[in-house]
Amino acid sequence: MSAVDRRACELDTIAAVLPLERRDELAELLTDQDIETLRHLVNEGMGENTLRALTSDLAYLQAWSLAATGVSLPWPAPEALALKFVAHHLWQPRQREIDPHHGMPADIEQSLREQGFLKTVGPHAPDTVRRRLATWSTLTKWRGLPGVFSSPALKSAIRLAVRATPRPRKPKSAKAVTGDILTKMLATCDSGGLTDLRDRAILMIAFASGGRRRSEVAGLRVEQLTAEPPVPVESGPPLPSLAIHLGRTKTSGADHDEVVYLTGRPVEALNAWLAASRIETGSIFRKIDRWGNLSQRALEPGAINQIVKSRAAQAGLDPEAFSAHGLRSGYLTEAANRGVPLQEAMEQSRHRSVQQASSYYNNATRRSGRAARLIS
Repeated sequence: MSAVDRRACELDTIAAVLPLERRDELAELLTDQDIETLRHLVNEGMGENTLRALTSDLAYLQAWSLAATGVSLPWPAPEALALKFVAHHLWQPRQREIDPHHGMPADIEQSLREQGFLKTVGPHAPDTVRRRLATWSTLTKWRGLPGVFSSPALKSAIRLAVRATPRPRKPKSAKAVTGDILTKMLATCDSGGLTDLRDRAILMIAFASGGRRRSEVAGLRVEQLTAEPPVPVESGPPLPSLAIHLGRTKTSGADHDEVVYLTGRPVEALNAWLAASRIETGSIFRKIDRWGNLSQRALEPGAINQIVKSRAAQAGLDPEAFSAHGLRSGYLTEAANRGVPLQEAMEQSRHRSVQQASSYYNNATRRSGRAARLIS
């Protein structure tokens, strides 16, 4: 068995915890030590999303190093290589018009595009460069090696490059999926078919649970659900209720079990899906093929995004204006519109930053507030 085949088999052993696409290509890019590091992190219980992002960054760094230097990423990295990475990714379009050698060389760019690693046109987003450098630094520390990532020269290079090429921050979703928009999307899921039942449950659970991230929705399992006592209401029968145990999330501590609660229609939508699909254990939201057959495999996080866009299009909305993150921003925006206190909404959304969560409230109130109506 070749070294590449052996690494491919080892990647298979961690695929259940770390879903990997392009396994064969990763086996060629990553070294034996890279695979061993990933296996160690899986055994240590690092979160799936963090591992997925780390593996993606590591693969990109290895591909870039091979294209730029002809050899795999060195450990530890010399400062000059880290500076070269910054220069290749944070450059000025105007300067390139004058100097075609400015920024990433054309042959390196072409190599990364052909491999599917480079999709953007123009310089990278500063946050992407910082994240990949942080991954590089973290992996260096895990190997017990010294790093150059806190060097004054590298920090200065990043700061000057960002200052020279300002980029306005783009929202993750152009428009928030507020209550009225969600109602229009849900109206497209009324046929009673298996796909409609699934998508209806996805939209309602993702929104009502505080705007869960697409990876959290795709990864939901029956074992995370706990039935709660019905919630009494002033008029009508009690409403069904359940708890979702999210475990460790992007914003929670390592040993903290996040819990959110659902009441009423979202619970009914979820129960209808589980009953129709006959799912009793394992992944809740699964693939359905073109013939209506239910797969044993869970949906990929990207599928949640496609469902949001597809339902938006069916509702006569612009699919490019909405994404899965619109459910998260939409939840907080709708909570603000309905006068729900910020702290109460954050208990459901599980935001840790008041500043980040309050931005949705500010946007919702500023438009209709007195400051915007001095002349009306």
